[in-house]
Amino acid sequence: MSRILMPNRRQFLRSTAGLAGAAALSGLLPAGMARAAGLTVGFIYVGPKDDFGYNQSHAEGAAAVKAMEGVTVVEEEQVPETVDVQKTMESMIGFDGATLVFPTSFGYFDPHILAVAPKYPEVRFEHCGGLWTPDKPKNVGSYFGYIGMGQYLNGIVAGHATKSKKIGFVAAKPIPQVLLNINSFLLGARAVDPSITCQVIFTGEWSLAVKEAEATNALADQGVDVVTCHVDGPKVVMETGARRGMFLCGYHANQSALAPEKYLTGAEWNWAKVYGDMVKTTMAGGKIDNFVRGGLADGFIKMSPLGPAVSDKARAQFEATKAEILKGGFAAIKGPLKDNKGNVVATAGQAFVETDVALESMSYLVDGVIGSTS
Repeated sequence: MSRILMPNRRQFLRSTAGLAGAAALSGLLPAGMARAAGLTVGFIYVGPKDDFGYNQSHAEGAAAVKAMEGVTVVEEEQVPETVDVQKTMESMIGFDGATLVFPTSFGYFDPHILAVAPKYPEVRFEHCGGLWTPDKPKNVGSYFGYIGMGQYLNGIVAGHATKSKKIGFVAAKPIPQVLLNINSFLLGARAVDPSITCQVIFTGEWSLAVKEAEATNALADQGVDVVTCHVDGPKVVMETGARRGMFLCGYHANQSALAPEKYLTGAEWNWAKVYGDMVKTTMAGGKIDNFVRGGLADGFIKMSPLGPAVSDKARAQFEATKAEILKGGFAAIKGPLKDNKGNVVATAGQAFVETDVALESMSYLVDGVIGSTS
């Protein structure tokens, strides 16, 4: 069973602002609405569910949960990273009886999840990102995947496709997960040709179509002929890049339908498995770990099918590297390696495997990336 609850849930909460706090809301159900038996799970998205990107990847995971026996799913899309998400969470808990909530956007965590979670100790709040630490509420968890390995594989096919030896990256904000993706993309390409460089442009926002188009065009003007991104909805980058004759590496979800001849491959989330496992654990009375991570071998991420522009040589290196990653213990960040300011980030023989917690606080761009984190 599934319902999509639109912005009127937040409007209703505004109208009940005079009630005695969130606890009063839990007893208020609209006439004729009964809470579903079994487990009710809430999903909250910062953008539209059909954005060909971040929100769509989570919505695809939610769709898999909807098909599970005994589970009711409630969803709300286009919820800003403001107090609105607090109202949405409290509404899902109070009106719908949700006891497992997935507020999926990075900016929902602090202060919003941290403000709401202590009020509802019996509700589990699972946030996508790397922000949970042991001092945070115990009914809050953090989940993410080692998708940098997917960007490393993107880099390999990009390295074979580029003629200019210039690849590009349109990024939202210089947070650790984004920086790891940028660095991994360049290092994957340099596994093909060490002379390749990667130009990065930060837009400053997770979803800003105008700036994403401007950034993609600026990269094309500089001779970049393969582009990828880390923004919420890659659709603009993919379509703009294709119009400029660039090859494309996707992110979050499969964007091959947008430019099938130019799409090389993409690093995708597989939230269906992650959410399915968490729901099964909850229904069995178990406890979800506060810190959940996984990679290709764990089914947390997957790669888009290789496109028609991928050469046999590129395909062979891609598949061989993917097989190595699937064995576990793969390190894209390994020495000798400097950042693009000349500082040593890994000495000879030093390697940071995909599971290394140090990568979750990455603050640098590696040598060969043209751009700045500030």
